[in-house]
Amino acid sequence: MNIFIIEDEDLAVKKLQKTLQAVDPASIVVGTADSISSAVEWLQSNPKPDLILMDIELADGQSFEIFNLTEVKSPVVFTTSYDEYALKAFKVNSIDYLLKPVQKDELQAALNKYKELKKGFTTGATDDTMNMDHLLKELRQKLQPPAYRKRFLVKHGRKLVSIDISEIAYFFCDGRLNFFKTYDNQKFVIDYTMDELDEMLDPEQYFRISRSFFVAVRSIDKIDDYFGNRLILGLKPSESKEALVSRERVTEFKKWMGK
Repeated sequence: MNIFIIEDEDLAVKKLQKTLQAVDPASIVVGTADSISSAVEWLQSNPKPDLILMDIELADGQSFEIFNLTEVKSPVVFTTSYDEYALKAFKVNSIDYLLKPVQKDELQAALNKYKELKKGFTTGATDDTMNMDHLLKELRQKLQPPAYRKRFLVKHGRKLVSIDISEIAYFFCDGRLNFFKTYDNQKFVIDYTMDELDEMLDPEQYFRISRSFFVAVRSIDKIDDYFGNRLILGLKPSESKEALVSRERVTEFKKWMGK
């Protein structure tokens, strides 16, 4: 595999070459460039490499400019210290996006992804464009932040009402029913299971203290030790069902509370 490296730090180039040799000894670094202009010149005067490892922040600007100045015919793995460019990277030939310092296993996974893509090309199973589109879609789904619930639609008497997530103090299971309670002490039945809520709730905002409770930071009035190396929480508004932090969750709960 012929690889072209675009990186403006000599030390980073050497480390990348060393990591490449460790994960794929058959790979050959056919060239390096440390700027937008030198990268464009190299790409216009050399056969296209199999793969490009491209840093985003270069001394003379962002490497996305390269795509405006010349046709890049090779797939690209971006290497960068910043994750803010991930979505922009997908608009060009990116097949992966690695944060520095590049780890061996992550580079190995990126190379494997390239090889799988190449296998699709050579077998003729699909055309290049379809393969690239499929891969980019997969990457977008992988890296886009999950969309957490912003509100819940619940029954209130004979009506349905929408409750904003910011109004909900905690969720809990009692018997066969699941509930949430708002900060103004209204209690609603909810149709979702605790496991389903686990996928819907932002873990920055709600912590699952046990199989039957999710709590928001604002809902915690006090924390006391409890037998069995557990914790018991005093909640606001109060709830007759005990809010116990399970022994397995105590350490993680303390970290979450300290964020």
